[in-house]
Amino acid sequence: MAMPAAARVVLVCGLTGLGLVVLNQMTAPSLDPSLERASVLGSILSVLLLLVALLWQRVEPVAPERVPLQGREGLHLAPDLDAPLAEELGWGSTMLLTATPAAVVLLHWRGRVLLERGLLGSGAFQPGTICRRCTATGKAISLVDLKLYPGREEFAALPTGLPAVLVQPLGQEGVLVLGGWSPRCFSRSDLIWVDGWARRLTGELARVSAEEAPAGEVSSTAAPGTG
Repeated sequence: MAMPAAARVVLVCGLTGLGLVVLNQMTAPSLDPSLERASVLGSILSVLLLLVALLWQRVEPVAPERVPLQGREGLHLAPDLDAPLAEELGWGSTMLLTATPAAVVLLHWRGRVLLERGLLGSGAFQPGTICRRCTATGKAISLVDLKLYPGREEFAALPTGLPAVLVQPLGQEGVLVLGGWSPRCFSRSDLIWVDGWARRLTGELARVSAEEAPAGEVSSTAAPGTG
């Protein structure tokens, strides 16, 4: 909890005024009505200053310290991505790593990892219960302190000791996973930014998947008996 400098000044003035009023009362040779009225007014003003200082006070949460994660920084990108999609993934992952508290960005789409950037993990990531629930509900899941969640083994492929994880759905077929440097590190604005990029990315991935679909899959939608 922190108090702004201006609020501290007002608090000191209120305490000083209240103390002087009490001291004046105690040292006065006689308590005549005019002195009592002045003391009451002085006390009221001092108390008002104290109330202003208390109302001015803000609760400023201390940013949690970054956990010293082990791992090497790198970039793994699926080699068969087309140029526009690879450029989109490169730009988006760079922004997430620089503009948010993310230490690692991982994208899993249709059974394989298309992107892993930042601190690289030690194995192949496979979505589990948490990721499946995320895609089923279509809502992001923020694990603010990973060690408190029983399903944390799902993210064992990410850097060891990762304190926080954010799972963002990409439609029904993929997830965007962010690992944070510290517990409770992802803010409301971070969640909004990630959600916006995920929506754009889902459309781009769906477009690429449709272009790469075999011709047989497209023709199979024709009505039976034609031709």
